[in-house]
Amino acid sequence: MTLTAIAGSANVPLATSVAHELGVELCGRKVQRFADGELHVEIEQSVRGHDVYVIEPTSQPVDEHMMELLFLADACRRAGAARLTAVVPYFGYARQDRRTSGREAVGAGVIASLIETAGFSRIVVVDLHAPEIEGFFRIPLEHLSATRLLAEAVRTTSDSVIVAPDLGAVKLAERYQAFLHLPVVVLHKTRITGSDVLLRSIIGDVKDRAPIIVDDMITTGGTIEAAVKGLLEAGCKPDVSVLATHAIFVGPALERLQALPIQQLIGTNSVEPRELPAHFQVVNLAPVIAETIGRLNRDQSLAPLLAHA
Repeated sequence: MTLTAIAGSANVPLATSVAHELGVELCGRKVQRFADGELHVEIEQSVRGHDVYVIEPTSQPVDEHMMELLFLADACRRAGAARLTAVVPYFGYARQDRRTSGREAVGAGVIASLIETAGFSRIVVVDLHAPEIEGFFRIPLEHLSATRLLAEAVRTTSDSVIVAPDLGAVKLAERYQAFLHLPVVVLHKTRITGSDVLLRSIIGDVKDRAPIIVDDMITTGGTIEAAVKGLLEAGCKPDVSVLATHAIFVGPALERLQALPIQQLIGTNSVEPRELPAHFQVVNLAPVIAETIGRLNRDQSLAPLLAHA
């Protein structure tokens, strides 16, 4: 089946790199807005009978990029695409996987329903904030991980230690442990506001160790700031490394990260880079995404690429 890749506007450089890895050209499309902000999408080439992959991380502005993803799917479906796959390197709304009080929406569930309704038969994501979100989908979800790529990029020493900055990052830290063969320390935090975090306790020994903090995303930098300050107070070495798949970097993130003694700050290009810290190192996701798309197109196993493999 003919493979066709289409890019939304969220991260055109990544989509272009993926297409280059696949040896194809991105399908032409128009993404426009009327004067009142209403979205209009049009596919400029025939996709009839094609295996179509729409590459669109739902990064900020999240709602706009989510609507682009849905409209692109509908346009392809109405144009006769045989199979539609959503490639969403960064899945917005992943933090809304449950209710913490009685009167709030479960945003991830709503988005899952919309993606299915738009006509996608499969979705590919990278390092979901909450892996349990797969349960919201009735279509197959392929969960890739950047863990190996980031682990290969970080410099370690004999006194390095992997740090999970909160309880939710423990499983992620254990995946890094499988590659780096280092001990794991877990921090217990409490979120005070959307951007402020209080460190409660440290489970494990960090004295005179070089911490490698691992997380799936950095948004405002509050979690990283609390972790670094708490680790320094506990006697760790001022040789801090931070690994995070999704470099969202909004609000006070840049100011916070630049003020901390971070020697290595490594992330991926799942989100199109905007303003980044000077010492930020980008790991390219294009090869693993392209290999995933190629395998899906050929109906081959994805086992070597999946987060749980």
